[in-house]
Amino acid sequence: MNSIRIIFPAALLFAVLGSLLVASSSACIAATRIPQRQFDLVNATYDSITALAIAPAGRDAFRDIALGRPLQGGTNAMTFDIPAGGCLRDLRVTFHGGRTRIFSRIDVCRSTGLRLTSGGGGK
Repeated sequence: MNSIRIIFPAALLFAVLGSLLVASSSACIAATRIPQRQFDLVNATYDSITALAIAPAGRDAFRDIALGRPLQGGTNAMTFDIPAGGCLRDLRVTFHGGRTRIFSRIDVCRSTGLRLTSGGGGK
């Protein structure tokens, strides 16, 4: 009977310590996770942007970025998360009417955004 009284508290102690260890290691992993980069896109053109996609520079592996609704021209802006990967990216912008423009080799590690202008360029 005494051995049962000793084993039960010991088992309970191991269970509590084990759950604390799992919780603390999960918190440590979450704390060391690199935050996702965000990128600002300003549409200062006369046309609405209807689709947006991003790919590693020089590759045709574009991933669509959800717009929700077209980004109207003028000076409207949006912010989106950049998928994990390297710093150099290509950005494919599709305007109302189907016209597409690719902005190549944007360094998303050094730049936080892109402003599209009606002159056809990005700044």
